[in-house]
Amino acid sequence: MKKLLALMLAVMMILAIAACDTTPPPVEDDSIKIDVFWYTFGDTYLTSVRNAMEDQLGALPDIKYTMHDCAEDQAKQTEMVETAITQGTDLLVVNIVTTGSEEAAQGIADLAKDKDLPIIFFNREVSDAVVNSYDKACFVGTDADEAGYMQGQAVADFLLKDGNLEKFDIDGNGEISYIMFRGEHGNAEAFGRTKYAVEEANRLLEGKAKLVPSPANEVSTQYDDDGISNFFLYGNWSAAEAADLMRTALTAHSLTDGSIELILANNDDQAIGAIEAMNEVGFNTGDDDAGYIPVFGVDATTVAQEAISAGKMTGTVKQDGPAMAAGILFLANNVANGEDVFAHTENFNVDDGVNKIRIPYSIVS
Repeated sequence: MKKLLALMLAVMMILAIAACDTTPPPVEDDSIKIDVFWYTFGDTYLTSVRNAMEDQLGALPDIKYTMHDCAEDQAKQTEMVETAITQGTDLLVVNIVTTGSEEAAQGIADLAKDKDLPIIFFNREVSDAVVNSYDKACFVGTDADEAGYMQGQAVADFLLKDGNLEKFDIDGNGEISYIMFRGEHGNAEAFGRTKYAVEEANRLLEGKAKLVPSPANEVSTQYDDDGISNFFLYGNWSAAEAADLMRTALTAHSLTDGSIELILANNDDQAIGAIEAMNEVGFNTGDDDAGYIPVFGVDATTVAQEAISAGKMTGTVKQDGPAMAAGILFLANNVANGEDVFAHTENFNVDDGVNKIRIPYSIVS
C-alpha cells in the first residue's frame, strides 16, 4: 500500500509540473540560409548592390543570409566558400574575385556541385562553360560590352550638341585626345568598356571628329594593337590610383594645349579620381569660370551623380544596383520555395543556351 501511494504521489507531481510548463513546442524553421561572397566590400558600385540586397531581404523572411568580404583575395574566397558549405548553407551567391581565368570559378562551381547546392555567380563575368558545367549554376550580370557602347554614345551625344566639338577640340585639329582609365586586367567589363566606348563614339562622330588616344596614356603590349585597346592608364577600378595616375600625367601633359581633351573611365570611381587631380590644378571644380575637361564614367554611383549635378563630371552609364540585387534575390526565392534556382525567368533578359540573366544599362548625363 505504501509503495502504491508513493507511486501515485510521484505521478501527481509529474502531472503538476507538466501543467505548469508553458514552454511552447518547437516551431519548424522553413527558412533557407544563403551565403553571399563579395570580391570586396570596398567597391562603390558593389556597395550599392549590397545595400539594395539587404533592404530587399527584409521583405523575404524565408531567407537568412551572411555577407562575406573576400578582400580581393581569391584563395580567401574559395576557403570561405568551403567553410560555409561545411557549416551548412542552402545557396551560394558568388561575386568571383579572379575573372581572368576559368579555374577559380570552375573550382567553386565544382564545390557546389559536389554537395548538390545551387550557386549564383553575379556581376563579375564567369564563362558559359562554367555555368553549363552544373545544372544548378547560373549568373546575374550585365552585357560586358553594352556599357562601352553606351559610354561611346554619351560621348558622341555630348560632343555633337551646343558647339561642344569646337569648344573641346582645344587645338582645332579635328581629333579629341582622350585618356582612358582602365579597370582590372582580364576583366570582360574592362575590355568591353575600353574598346567599344571609343569605337562607338567614333562611329557616331564619323566625318565630324575622331577620338584618339592622348600621349598621356601608357602603351601596353597585353592587348591587340588596334589603336584603342592597348592605350590606357591602369587605375584598376580605384579612385585613389586614378588620382595618382592623373597627377603624374599632368606633370608632363597639359589640359590647355590639346594633349588631354577628354577623360574616359571604366567606372565612376576612376572618373572621380581623375576629377580630384584636375581640381588641384583648377579644372572641373564646378565653377563656371574654371577650366573644364569632359569626363565620362560607368556605374552612376551617388558620388558620380552628385559630381554631374555640380558641373564637375559630364556623364556616366547606369549599372542598376537595385535591379541586380532584385535579380539575384528572385533566384534565391526560387530556392526558398523549393524550386529550381533558374525557374520562372522568362521575363528576364536571358542569354541563349546558358543560364545567364543580363541587367540592362542606361545613360545618365
